[in-house]
Amino acid sequence: MNEVRQFTVAPDDDGIRLDRWFKRHLPDVGFAQVSRWARTGQLRVDGKRATPGDRIETGQVLRVPPAEPKPEAKARPKRERAPLSPDQIAYAQDMVIHRDAQAIVINKPPGLATQGGTKTHDHVDGLLDALAFERDDRPKLVHRLDKDTSGALLLARSARAAAFFAKSFSGRTARKVYWALIVGVPSIEDGMVELPLAKQPGTGGEKMHVDEKAGSPARTRYRVIERAGNRAAWVELQPFTGRTHQLRVHMAAIGHPIVGDGKYGGQDAFLTGGISRKMHLHARRIRIDHPDGGRVDVTAEPPQHFADSVAHLGFDPHLGDLPIDEIKFSETPEGKRKAASAAAKARRKERKGERRGRGRTPA
Repeated sequence: MNEVRQFTVAPDDDGIRLDRWFKRHLPDVGFAQVSRWARTGQLRVDGKRATPGDRIETGQVLRVPPAEPKPEAKARPKRERAPLSPDQIAYAQDMVIHRDAQAIVINKPPGLATQGGTKTHDHVDGLLDALAFERDDRPKLVHRLDKDTSGALLLARSARAAAFFAKSFSGRTARKVYWALIVGVPSIEDGMVELPLAKQPGTGGEKMHVDEKAGSPARTRYRVIERAGNRAAWVELQPFTGRTHQLRVHMAAIGHPIVGDGKYGGQDAFLTGGISRKMHLHARRIRIDHPDGGRVDVTAEPPQHFADSVAHLGFDPHLGDLPIDEIKFSETPEGKRKAASAAAKARRKERKGERRGRGRTPA
């Protein structure tokens, strides 16, 4: 292909850097090549010279030089996804509990992994072709749930939405609410667990543990919804960080493992008397800002074994949804970083003014 190419920026790419656009749409063009085109004036946006760091807008026209020939390389065979059966398509679409132009939320059943791996063949990622609906591209995973954890799982329907949601998760402005049944009853009914977590040595990264010296900070809020004497409690859990197995490790660490979580609670995690041995951890609600304005705010019904255990222990299912406390942006990690940066900038400006003032000669 020896002709100059032109591309119109689509709405999904509005506001991204030019080099990011190449990663999305022309992945064979490396950053060094994009930079070279920019330096020599061959790369243009709406007729003007552009740099890799420029932000682009919907409707702008990109002028891209002809593709440069590459040395022939032995092509790896491309792995084709097997087409989904009608039963698989119906199974995936039955999980959908919310759908709009930018987001899908599914109610993931327990036992279904989010992504594939060794000996894991059934997973949400393998079913995403069934959730394209009217779009040509499949939705994208933006966070995960453990295989045995059920509940609300958010999918992005465009690259722009995926980037927006990822920023919300990393900035901790998204809110995730879990329900869990735990063994025993905490002495404090509304508490915060702040214990750093790290991968447990010798487990190949399959298990986490509390590590006060080398662990990453982890915070979980819990609130007791109801108690069954001293035997068990129904709790709401809110993770304020996103560490692997965080809720499971934190509850086990304070002596109240999640019912059915033998990995972290051992035999103490199982209740007798007809209570299921499955994990009793459910992502009840997700609330996150929407890329087009407003919010996605969705609740997912618990699986049958969880509902049966709630009834068996005599809990009132209508008491489960507690109000979400608002968190000010200034209290999030991203907000604190921005506030610290602004304060440092103000101090530098003030010192600069003082230096200038000292150098002036009185009139």
